[in-house]
Amino acid sequence: MKVLINAYAVCPGMGSEPGMGWHWTTGIAHHCEVYVITESEFREKIEEAVSRLPQRANIHFFWNETTPEVRKMCWNQGDWRFYWYYEKWQKRTYHMAKEICRKEKIDILHQLNMIGFREPGYLWKLSQETGIPFVWGPTDAKEGFPKAYLTGLTVKHRMFMTLKSFISKMQLKYNRRVDMAARTAATLLAASREGVESMRKYKGLEAVLMNETGCETEDGMTEKNVRKGVLNILWCGKLDVRKQLSLAIRTMKELKASETEAMLHVVGGGDNAMYVSLAKECGVEEEITWHGMVNHEEVQQLMRRCDIMLFTSLAEGTPAVVLEAIANSLPVVCHDCCGMATAITDEVGRKIPLSDPTGSVSDFARVIKSLAEDRVTLEELSRNCGERRKQLSWEKKAEEMVAIYRKARKKCIR
Repeated sequence: MKVLINAYAVCPGMGSEPGMGWHWTTGIAHHCEVYVITESEFREKIEEAVSRLPQRANIHFFWNETTPEVRKMCWNQGDWRFYWYYEKWQKRTYHMAKEICRKEKIDILHQLNMIGFREPGYLWKLSQETGIPFVWGPTDAKEGFPKAYLTGLTVKHRMFMTLKSFISKMQLKYNRRVDMAARTAATLLAASREGVESMRKYKGLEAVLMNETGCETEDGMTEKNVRKGVLNILWCGKLDVRKQLSLAIRTMKELKASETEAMLHVVGGGDNAMYVSLAKECGVEEEITWHGMVNHEEVQQLMRRCDIMLFTSLAEGTPAVVLEAIANSLPVVCHDCCGMATAITDEVGRKIPLSDPTGSVSDFARVIKSLAEDRVTLEELSRNCGERRKQLSWEKKAEEMVAIYRKARKKCIR
């Protein structure tokens, strides 16, 4: 099959959206001939990496360049100005895709990333014009931030998250292009259970649940042994309100009160002044190590040295760091929501229900204390990561996506 993929963010050796774009496109290229339209920020890295791939003859990149200013807006999550420029980028992509379809007999049109549902691009329109089956996703179409957790935020952050949730609902209900893309798709893919529910609730459509991230399998698994003494806990993410680092700090207070010896390692960029102040208020400043922003390899090393990853986030797709933890035999303790709810099973971690900030802190502390006291179970969770890694591998995901392409072709007779 010849597949045309719209992926704004693609880059080898990165996590998040660029890494996701890279793994999907290169993985699918093992099975199909792929034509990828992407932004050119990482062109040199892409071309160098592609030149070393065995499937390089099956990959064709087309560059839709934007400006350094727009790129800065893109990386500054929360900068709403980006969407205006991003929509212009998608229009140019549509015309590029149209030209590619004139020259090549494309079998599938795939809107891959960014995974946010607000900007669905225009490949759906090209599908209507040409009859070529259109696949959208995995996309992250959640209604918004859990209301019960707004109480733990500042007034400014409460207002922002409330407004964002309201806008999300309105766009799910009334945005014409979102509606057209969803209804044109031969297959609609959702990155989380919440995304499946949103499409069912607002569009009356059934989406296929598929996490947008996967595990790399090139490196061997790291064996972890039962260790007594201080339990090393890793927290990894951007220091913003969605990630809820405050819950991890308050969990450390509960662990200290229960005489559970633990050290929290915090990795991530952003202003940590508020969190350092909270740690002092909770009396756990000595139990927290602030690593700041570190490179990808250092994060992997920390994962191999730590005993548990505590992932407190409430508003995600499927975080790359959670899959990286599994690849490094690091059990994950997280909320039972977003993409983590699907990726993490009882064999490789523990999930707690969404309730409210007080309930989450109590549940996190209870689960971590239990694992600190039962290192045999903790080691078993670590060993089980090997099998889960295979189940979530990029190779397996690429095979699943190609199977979806085949079904989409059967649905749509050209």
